[in-house]
Amino acid sequence: MTREKQIIIAARVVSMVFTPFYLPILGLVALFFLSYLSQYLPSYKFFVLAVVYFFTILLPTFLIHLYRRYQGWSLIELGHKERRIVPYLISILCYYTCLYIMEQMHIPYFMRSIVASALVIQIVCALINVWWKISTHTAAIGGVAGALLIFSELFNFNPMWWFSLVLLVAGILGTSRMILRQHSLAQVVGGFLIGFFCAVLTIVYL
Repeated sequence: MTREKQIIIAARVVSMVFTPFYLPILGLVALFFLSYLSQYLPSYKFFVLAVVYFFTILLPTFLIHLYRRYQGWSLIELGHKERRIVPYLISILCYYTCLYIMEQMHIPYFMRSIVASALVIQIVCALINVWWKISTHTAAIGGVAGALLIFSELFNFNPMWWFSLVLLVAGILGTSRMILRQHSLAQVVGGFLIGFFCAVLTIVYL
């Protein structure tokens, strides 16, 4: 196997591991470890994570996979700007359903705000995608970075190590998307900034 092929495979693995759908789960796990929410019973935290996992990862991934198979497209073909509309709509509906269920169950605001941030990021990226193909991968990791900084202020903890790790992952992820020729540098950086500010504004003003 050539070095070039190894790099491409590594880029695909990174893109698959850090799918945009993991933003809410990552945010909740950070809250459960770094804030007073760690005092909740393990069974309650597991229940919340299970609900969020189903509606923000499992269900949208399954439905988008069915849509892609129905159309006969590969993952690369699905990445074309004009073909991303239906996947965006699927993920937006799944995220909205998750947020609605969390509100009906009176799950604390800070947990809901993470899903709300991810929903706003999805909507903004979908609107931008009409004119410009933005990177939802880096938008998601940008959302994690923004949420981390805001929560560090609200819960008074030092985010430096976590933030450095998030920036490292963002750099690797953005590079992977460019290696796969799915996005340009501007689309990668633009996605990160959009995710960052959407998360900050949603959590502060929701």
